[in-house]
Amino acid sequence: MVERADADTGGPGDTGRLRPAPRRRRRWGVLLAAAALAATVAAVALVRGCGGGDGVGAYRGLGAWVDVFDYVPAVGGAGVPVGPPDVDAMAAQGVRTLYLQAAFDSADLPGGLVPSDLVVPMLRRAHDRGLRVVGWYAPPLRQPGEDLRRLLAIARFHADGERFDGVAVDIEDRAVGDVTERNARVVDLSRRLRESLGRDATIGAIVPSPVLLEQVNARFWPSFPWAAIQPFYDVWLPMAYWTDRLRSSGFRDPRRYVEQTVARTRELLGRPEARMHPIGGIGDQLTEAELAEFTLVLGDVRAIGGSIYDYRTMPTGGWGVLRGRVPR
Repeated sequence: MVERADADTGGPGDTGRLRPAPRRRRRWGVLLAAAALAATVAAVALVRGCGGGDGVGAYRGLGAWVDVFDYVPAVGGAGVPVGPPDVDAMAAQGVRTLYLQAAFDSADLPGGLVPSDLVVPMLRRAHDRGLRVVGWYAPPLRQPGEDLRRLLAIARFHADGERFDGVAVDIEDRAVGDVTERNARVVDLSRRLRESLGRDATIGAIVPSPVLLEQVNARFWPSFPWAAIQPFYDVWLPMAYWTDRLRSSGFRDPRRYVEQTVARTRELLGRPEARMHPIGGIGDQLTEAELAEFTLVLGDVRAIGGSIYDYRTMPTGGWGVLRGRVPR
């Protein structure tokens, strides 16, 4: 999951066009094969999350992000590291939740779902080490019916006794060029997902930073439908990627960027107490001092957790800065 940020408005190199994201850092999703889903759908039940039925618990504390380019050879090609990320190391580094990309709009994956033989071992190891696992997917919105099917597959996944502890929708793809149509599809997909899973389900929304949309590049996604989608989500994970901002803009400061991102997101939602799990900058583009400031600002904005994108790019020393300091 990556917020592909334009150059800062008014800054050097402001072309008004997207900087292409590195191939292995694109966003999208994971999950089991379509055939396996069809075989088990009758036995599937929606996961409520950890903590005695508190689905919000899956979003609390320090998180670690893994996308399909990190562990799915069918889509990652030669750039995919050998073997899945080390879940034991995550646990030792203080990670409480693994955010695992669970579906991806690719012809290389049957039904757009990551095969269960890749998903189940990671779920089992994470659960054995006391971690929660939230499955996420970035819908391109070209075929909303397919997007809904994939999200429901994540929420209802049940194989070899393993399930996800939550589902999150990464709302950032702009493949549908008409903004009015794109917004309508986002709202409709969000509504249908909520109706399908019911009021008791905990659903996360991974969203762009309002600072990006309003102050950095208003052309990125005009009129993002904050108010229209707010009834359908329980936890908000804004992409507060300060590392994507130019230093001359003032937003390269993690405190300023995260504070304004969270405050403006709550304002646009009309929910002053909206649960927030900010996602910070790109792991290999930040400093330990910035990470330390990130942990402080998370407490100041009353976040329920926080994380950096992504696990593979995060220097080992950075986890030592985050461990034990992110709100839980």
